[in-house]
Amino acid sequence: MIGLYLPGHSLLHRMPAGVKLLSLVAVIVAATVLVRTPAQVGGVALGVAVVFALARIPWRVALAQLRPVVWMLVFIAVVQVLTTSPARATVVCGLLLISVALAALVTLTTRVTDMLDAVTRGLGPLRRLGVDPERIGLLLALAIRCVPLLAGIVREVADARRARGLQWSVTALATPVLVRALRTADAMGDALAARGVDDD
Repeated sequence: MIGLYLPGHSLLHRMPAGVKLLSLVAVIVAATVLVRTPAQVGGVALGVAVVFALARIPWRVALAQLRPVVWMLVFIAVVQVLTTSPARATVVCGLLLISVALAALVTLTTRVTDMLDAVTRGLGPLRRLGVDPERIGLLLALAIRCVPLLAGIVREVADARRARGLQWSVTALATPVLVRALRTADAMGDALAARGVDDD
């Protein structure tokens, strides 16, 4: 999901990255504070769907952004139903799904470089407090790169696990993923050190 950009000429594509990021935070915070009923969740979800349509995002692409969080939402919904009520479960899971959809919409309509530049510029005034915006931008770039990289590792290990007939073994998935992730992190650290990026 992260780092996937679909070129386009919609109003959302043309908006500055900083405006989109600030709007994303504002809408998610407002929805979290104000939305209290399933009907309100449905209204907000309809508004998000309209924005996706205005941005000309294909529905298959939109659904693909939400698919990875389905199982997490199922688990949260079960916990919420057992501890609170079905209505509360609907609100909580609906708001989470809306937040993921909005974040996906921003990444689909914004180049990663534009987002990183916006964050770096936004943190510029904090230099006097000892904050290094370029370093934070680098950390964000690495995070954005590592998410799909880690997802690829999980997918490859899961395919290998199924090929060995171990599709129900959690250990056969978790252990190779952890080992490969640590090796990738070591290689990335070595590459950064070789380029002069350190903690000094």
